[in-house]
Amino acid sequence: MQHIAYFIQKYKYFLLFILLEVFAFLLTVQSRSYHKSQFINSANAITGGFFETSNSFFEYTTLKKENLRLAEENTLLRNQLASIPEQIHTIPLDSTLQTNEFITAKVISNNFKKRNNVLTIDKGTNDGLSIDMGVITSHGIIGVINNISSNYATVLSILNSKSKINVKLKRSHYFGTLDWNGKNYRYSQLQDIQRQAPIQIGDTIVSGGKSILFPEGILIGRISDFKINNKNYENIEVELFTDMSNLGYVHVIKNNDKEEIEKLENQND
Repeated sequence: MQHIAYFIQKYKYFLLFILLEVFAFLLTVQSRSYHKSQFINSANAITGGFFETSNSFFEYTTLKKENLRLAEENTLLRNQLASIPEQIHTIPLDSTLQTNEFITAKVISNNFKKRNNVLTIDKGTNDGLSIDMGVITSHGIIGVINNISSNYATVLSILNSKSKINVKLKRSHYFGTLDWNGKNYRYSQLQDIQRQAPIQIGDTIVSGGKSILFPEGILIGRISDFKINNKNYENIEVELFTDMSNLGYVHVIKNNDKEEIEKLENQND
């Protein structure tokens, strides 16, 4: 303790200078949007590189499980292609219908135990990504890009209090909102569902398609429990199809019509 006190006494002016410099830097970043955005981008680049390095050390331990998942996904895709009638191959497809592109990225950092969880992926603006792009896997929705740098991006997870996803019941097409109560990463909650909607245990929940982030019909989960109070639905639990604790590769959705839609909507506003 005496050595510490002696050190502080000897270098007190230098330490005060460093403290004031840090305080001034934080004030600059918080008060000016340009400096704040540059700081976030720089932080994303630095932490992204760190996460990528550490992630490469552990990824070999999950290769077997990842290969199994890819094999199962390939089998599913082959079965879906086999079930398509042969006549459909003779119908010319209008290229204007292909509004979405998918960019593959790897999750290099994943939080799922906090109240507001965020993921980091190894793709950024250099790869064609931008803020407010939806992120999915073959099993369901993961989240939305909220910050980005040249080579990395952070994703606002569906396990986040700020996440609100437009969803619907696949069987009856009634719409609602998916959010998370912060308790169990395997379950999310369905809100704002109409009281006349017929709900059953096991009903599949998919994306509603009422936003430009996610196309309609992307799988999310199934209803595992709910309660009825005065003919209103309460505590609707949705078991997520995606295991948010075990994420490898994801797909970022690039909507090629996004700018045109937003421009049109802004004109109405």
